[in-house]
Amino acid sequence: MADPAPVIRVEGLTRRFGDLLAVDRLTFSVGRGELFGLVGPDGAGKTTTLRMLAGVVRPTIGDAVMNGTSVARDSETVKHDLAYMSQRFGLYTDLTVIENLNFYADLYQVPRSERKARLDRLFHFSNLGPFQNRLAGKLSGGMKQKLGLSCALIHQPKILLLDEPTFGVDPISRRDLWLIVHDMVAQGVTAIVSTAYMDEAERFDRVALLQEGRLLAVDRPETLQRDLEGAVIMVRVAQVRAARDCVASLSGVRRAALFGDRLHVTVDSAERDGPAVEAALREAGLEVFEVRAMVPSMEDVFIDRMAHKG
Repeated sequence: MADPAPVIRVEGLTRRFGDLLAVDRLTFSVGRGELFGLVGPDGAGKTTTLRMLAGVVRPTIGDAVMNGTSVARDSETVKHDLAYMSQRFGLYTDLTVIENLNFYADLYQVPRSERKARLDRLFHFSNLGPFQNRLAGKLSGGMKQKLGLSCALIHQPKILLLDEPTFGVDPISRRDLWLIVHDMVAQGVTAIVSTAYMDEAERFDRVALLQEGRLLAVDRPETLQRDLEGAVIMVRVAQVRAARDCVASLSGVRRAALFGDRLHVTVDSAERDGPAVEAALREAGLEVFEVRAMVPSMEDVFIDRMAHKG
C-alpha cells in the first residue's frame, strides 16, 4: 500500500525545445510506494517528463521535487536515489549478463559484501540466472529489457523511472517485466512507468493521461472508467468501418471508435440507445453478430478526455 505522503511532487513542469512545447505545465504528485503511470501516445511528452524527473534534462520552467530534492536546482543529487531506464538502456553487448550486472554494481558502488545476495535476488525475479554467461548482444529483446531493468535495480533505488519498458517485447517477457516491477513496488519502491499501451494503464495505482505534453487527467484507473460520461456498448459487426459511419450520427450516440474488428460506441444510455444502434445497423443491411454493454476501457477514457480537451 502506497504511503499517501508524496515522495515526488511535480509543479508546473515545462520543457521547450526551440518552438516545440514538449511538456506543458504538468502538476501531479506520487506517493511513496506507488506505481504511477504516464500514459499516452507517441509525442505525448512521456519521455521528456521522465528525463526531467531523472535530472537528465533541465526544466524550462517549473520544478519536480524528488525525495526532497529539486531537479531544477540540484539535478545531480536527485540521481542518487533513483534508477532511470531509458528506451535505449546502455547495455554492453560484448559483455555477458553477469559482467553487465557487475559493471553497474561497480558504477553504483554496491558493496562487495552485498552483491551476491542482490544478484541472486535479481536472477530470481528475472529468470536470467541460466543465461548469466551469455553475451548481452545474443539475448532476445525481452531478455535485454529484463537485464536492463536488473542493472537499474542493482543499487536498490528508492525511485524507479521506466520509459516504455515493454515496448516491442514479447507477451511472456512483458508479463515477467511487470512481475518484477510489481514486486519492487510491494517492497516500497516508488515507480513511475510510461507506456503507450492503453491496456497496461489498468496495472497502475494511478495514471496521468498525457496528450501533446498536457495533462488530460490524473486519477485511479477505475475512477476514470467509472466517471466516463454515458455508457459504452461493444458492437461486433461484419463491416466495421461502414458500421461506424452508420451509427456516428444517431441520436444518443456521443462517438463511435474502431477497436480492431469491433466498435466501441459511447451512448447516453445503454438500455435505450443499444437497441437503436443495432436496429440502425440491421436496417442498413449490415450483419450484426453482437451488441452488449461493456465496462469502458482506458482507451475509451482517453478518447473521451481528448474530446473534452478539444
